Amino acid sequence: MSHVPPMDADPIAPGGGAVGRVAWRGSPRHLARLLSGSDAAPEAVVLVLHGGRSQALTPPPRLNLPAARMRPFSAEIARASRGHRVLVGEVRYRYRGWNGARGDAARDARQALAEVGRTVGDDVPVVLVGHSMGGRAALLVAGHPQVRGVVALAPWCPPGEPVAHLAHRRVVVLHDEHDRVTSAREAWAFLERARQAGARTRAVGMRSGGHAMVRGAREWHRIAVDSVLDMLELPLPPSHLTP
Repeated sequence: MSHVPPMDADPIAPGGGAVGRVAWRGSPRHLARLLSGSDAAPEAVVLVLHGGRSQALTPPPRLNLPAARMRPFSAEIARASRGHRVLVGEVRYRYRGWNGARGDAARDARQALAEVGRTVGDDVPVVLVGHSMGGRAALLVAGHPQVRGVVALAPWCPPGEPVAHLAHRRVVVLHDEHDRVTSAREAWAFLERARQAGARTRAVGMRSGGHAMVRGAREWHRIAVDSVLDMLELPLPPSHLTP
């Protein structure tokens, strides 16, 4: 895009939080106990990164539509992986915007990955799920050794983004060609460059949903969840299996 509009007209984060803080629902140890009935370590982590704005140095407000937009994805991933020790965390940003060369959302995502390593171990596989600005951040930090793959939803993929670090990673991009906020054409071009760099890629053109993923939301959820489970080599829930 020659001119990058705001990624969303809405604020993006659920309250302040430290750099790259991962918003667990309870402590990871406690959550692992709830999921597994024991203190066993989690076998996988999914980090969810929501959208934001191209420029905004204000702190995230409490009411946060872009973060709320991703919570059904988090809930569906948790539901579909029930029976396995999968922790689903939401990355908290310091600022509403990407902010040019600062790349604040990517900085926060890197810190969240570091927190995962400190908290649950540096050998636990991670899948990143990001929307819009969060998709750009997820794609940028996916060279981290724990990251197995990225599911990018209507991602912001400006020309010239690096791709070499995506070699041997799984990358799935979902985009509606009618999206007027981020460009599907630029996302497909990014994905092709990533494929040439050695990534295992999949492009999914969505029939509806635009940028907000509201229309046809169930299909967005299903494909995203199936992609996450596939990257983690976990079975699909019966409701997702084709008869």
